[in-house]
Amino acid sequence: MRFIIAILLTTGISLAKPLALVLPTPNTALFDGKPEDYYMYTNRTFAGVSSKPWTAGQYGFVRNPLKTKSEGVIATKFHEGLDIKPIKRDRSQNPLDEIRAIAAGKVVYVNNSRAGDYGRYLVIQHDWGYGLFFSLYAHLSQINCTVDQEVAAGDAIAIMGFTGNGINRERSHLHLELGIMASDRFDDWHAQFYGGKSPRGLYNGLNLIGLDIASLLLAEKQNPNITIPQFLSGASPYFKVAVPRGPDLLSITKRYPWLLKGDSSQRSHSWEISFTDSGIPLSVIPSNRKVAKPTVTFVRTTRSKHEYYTRKRLTGTGRRASLTARGQRFIALFTDQAVKKSPPPLTTPQ
Repeated sequence: MRFIIAILLTTGISLAKPLALVLPTPNTALFDGKPEDYYMYTNRTFAGVSSKPWTAGQYGFVRNPLKTKSEGVIATKFHEGLDIKPIKRDRSQNPLDEIRAIAAGKVVYVNNSRAGDYGRYLVIQHDWGYGLFFSLYAHLSQINCTVDQEVAAGDAIAIMGFTGNGINRERSHLHLELGIMASDRFDDWHAQFYGGKSPRGLYNGLNLIGLDIASLLLAEKQNPNITIPQFLSGASPYFKVAVPRGPDLLSITKRYPWLLKGDSSQRSHSWEISFTDSGIPLSVIPSNRKVAKPTVTFVRTTRSKHEYYTRKRLTGTGRRASLTARGQRFIALFTDQAVKKSPPPLTTPQ
C-alpha cells in the first residue's frame, strides 16, 4: 500500500497541469494592488457606528465583529469566497459584468432559482492532475452555459447579478469560491443530519470546502507552476482530530491522495486529520492513539473561545477544546463514519 500511495503522490504532482487561472470578471483591481476597488462591501453597524467595509468581501473571518476582553475586536463570521464588485452598470444600476470561467473544466451544476443564499449559481469541475476541484459562481442574473459543457479559461458563462438572500441591486457582485469536495456520499450525510436528500446534491455549499482563492490567484501570478497542494503546504493547522480507523482508507484520501502522509500500510488505531481554522483538510496521518469517537488531539492556543475561530465547530479556550455538535457533523462529513445509507425521502425536499 505504501508503494501505491507513493506512486500516486509522485505521479499526481509530477503530472500536474498548470492552473492557468484567470480573473472571473473584467475587474482587475486585485492584481493592481487596489483591493478596495475589487471587493464589494457589506453594510455594517458595530458599536453604534455604521460603515461599509470592503474588507468584508474578502475570504476568511471578516464579518460579525465582536469585542472580546482578551483580544479586542475580532471577526467571528467566516466568508468562504470572494465578493467581487461590478465595473459596469446600466442606467438602472443593474450590473453588466460578464462572468468568466477561472480555468478550463466542465460545468457540473446549474441552479436557476433566485432563492437561497447563492441565488442563481453554477459549478465548474476542474482537474489539474491531483484530484477534482470545483469553482462556484453565485448571485448571477443570467447563466449562459449548461451542465456537461466543456469550458476554457476565460469563457463567458454568466452575467453578474444580485439574486439570493440578503443581496440588493446596490450590492450586486459575483461571489466566487474554489473548493474541494468533502464527501461523495453527501446525500446520505444530509439525510442523516438534516432529513431528506440535498436538493443541490453533491454541489451544496456545505460539501464544497472553499480555499483562499484570492491568495491562490496572487500566488500563481508569482509562480505560474504552483499546485494547490503546494499552496496549501504553507498553511498551519488550527486543530487536529483523531477518528477510529476502519479497514479502508478515508474516502477523501482517495479523491485527494496528497492529503495522506506517513505509512498508511502500517497498522494503527486511528487517523489524525489536520484542519485549518476554516476547515480545510491539510493532512491525514496514521496514528496509534486509541479513540472510540472523533476526538480533538491538538488545538492552537488562543485567549478567546475557539468557537470564534472555527465556525463554531470547537468549544473551549486555550489549549483545551472539544467538538461541538456542529463539529461532530463536520467530521462525519469528511470521514463517512456513522453515516448510514439513507432511505428514499418521503417527500420531495424544497
